[in-house]
Amino acid sequence: MFGIVFWQTGSTIKQQQDIFNILGLIYGSALFLGFNNCCILQPVVATKRIVLCREKAAGTYSTLAYAIAQVAIELPYMLVQVFIFATIVYTMIGFQMTANKFFWFLLYMVLSYMYYTLFGMMTVALTPNIEIASGLSFLIFIFWNIFSGFMIGREMIPVWWRWVYWANPAAWTVYGLMFSQLGDRTEPILVPGQPNQTVREFLEGYLGLEDHYFNLITYLHVVVIAFFAFIFFISLKYLNFQRR
Repeated sequence: MFGIVFWQTGSTIKQQQDIFNILGLIYGSALFLGFNNCCILQPVVATKRIVLCREKAAGTYSTLAYAIAQVAIELPYMLVQVFIFATIVYTMIGFQMTANKFFWFLLYMVLSYMYYTLFGMMTVALTPNIEIASGLSFLIFIFWNIFSGFMIGREMIPVWWRWVYWANPAAWTVYGLMFSQLGDRTEPILVPGQPNQTVREFLEGYLGLEDHYFNLITYLHVVVIAFFAFIFFISLKYLNFQRR
């Protein structure tokens, strides 16, 4: 569906709207698919947690082994799903067919799916039931969406709210995907009411996507994935909401 709606959008960029179309595609691909994956996973994790609490009390399960297994079992599914999606959509969109750019697209999609998945698992482990976990996730996802850089560009966010942007994993993903695909493009585009700019100049001036933050964004993905996994393990180990 994404490939059909945005068919060959990335092949020719002539005006500001073309960049916004690509931004919408990247926003939808990374955030909505990750959100759906998180929501589907949460009931499964909640059901398995009941078994863990019972078996852990009997001395059968190790919390660390269970946490590692729970994370590891999701990896093949995520990798296959992302690879199929990225291969089809990347080609249909018309992004530049280079190994380097496809690698970055694939990498950020994998990292995005990983932190969404681990976030869903973490919220289940932190809360007493699936209803509260789902509500908490939805509330946080609202902030992730608003401050992702799609609805409001970073340069347009009031200074006192920009810390939310920099603390937002969804914004990092949009940043990484946009800059990795368009950050080196220098063809001029038409910007209504302003002199013509290159694609890169528009990314820096309007969206705030700059080269010197690119590596930091990548490292932050790894950090937040490790953080969510750690909180998931700690919550499983020390929080027990079962009542007799």
